[in-house]
Amino acid sequence: MKPANGQTIIQSFEQFSPKSYAVEGDKIGLQIGTLNKKVSKVMVALDVLEPVVDEAIEKEVDLIIAHHPIIFKPIKALRTDSTYGRTIEKLIKHDITVYAAHTNLDVAPGGVNDMMAEAIGLQDVDVLVETVNDPLKKLVVFVPEAQAADVREAIGEAGAGHIGNYSHCSFNSKGMGAFKPGDGADPFIGEQGEMEYVDEVKIESVFHESIEKKVLNAMKKAHPYEEVAYDLYEMASPGKVHGLGRVGYLEQALSLDDFVQRIKKAFDVKGVRVVGERDRQVKKVAVLGGDGNKYTSAALFKGADVYVTGDLYYHVAHDAMMEGLAMVDPGHNVEKIMKEGVRRKIKEFVDKNNYSTEVLVSTVHTDPFRFM
Repeated sequence: MKPANGQTIIQSFEQFSPKSYAVEGDKIGLQIGTLNKKVSKVMVALDVLEPVVDEAIEKEVDLIIAHHPIIFKPIKALRTDSTYGRTIEKLIKHDITVYAAHTNLDVAPGGVNDMMAEAIGLQDVDVLVETVNDPLKKLVVFVPEAQAADVREAIGEAGAGHIGNYSHCSFNSKGMGAFKPGDGADPFIGEQGEMEYVDEVKIESVFHESIEKKVLNAMKKAHPYEEVAYDLYEMASPGKVHGLGRVGYLEQALSLDDFVQRIKKAFDVKGVRVVGERDRQVKKVAVLGGDGNKYTSAALFKGADVYVTGDLYYHVAHDAMMEGLAMVDPGHNVEKIMKEGVRRKIKEFVDKNNYSTEVLVSTVHTDPFRFM
């Protein structure tokens, strides 16, 4: 086995968490170093602080995939006698690449907010704040009848034809393909300068625009022709909506007091800040990782009984209290749940392709707050 290339790892990761899902202006993607290298060890981290970098150096990590960008504001000076400058210096000197997946990982299905909703035990989960519409497209491709099954399987495995609980959906019709190979052609069927007629299948299948590149690459790789005939159509049907936060239901209502105990256990925190009466009943829950102050109105609009988010402001809490919305602030650091979730995603890719790359999670505790 050999280690994976950094670019290959990130291309796979971005199928799960596309950059297009990020909120406008977010600082995501490659931040330090290069992805054009072999990666023997990947480490997943919430924050890229100096102790995390020291851990990466000790463990001989080649690539850090982080949730919070290390470069978020414009850098006016990079002084290596400051903690921040020294941290970046260490990364560069030890050839450690840093890649950040921030709001795109929050929005992604199966990303941070879905991980949090699952940890709480929410059911019938929906998006809290819609930010991205992933429109539907249709691929129409013409394939020799003998190779049609291979192409159908390839595009299905790439994600085309997923409708509800069904996968690999397609419509197929038979017809006659005609072509004449010209000078310089290397035809799979036929001879240069001779008209050729082939029994072909027209395969039609829908997919979401975010995976277009993956579907087309799979189709071209499986197709026998050197020049593939295909069409792409935009669909009138609505696409898939993605967004920040999640809203769902507890299996049974709990008192706010009991719900708080569930939150503390789910996110491994010793204390939380709470708005609302301890004995009030909560069943519909909104959750948003990180700073969710400006989305409190969305939680109210969705009819949530309680809103779980971090970094709550004093006056936001006052407004929620007057509107009758309970709130639980377990801190921004609960997004650490992403470390194990992302590790599993990268590990699946590594194992599937028989790479020797090792995938680790940072064990450094990066929450600046502690309860006394």
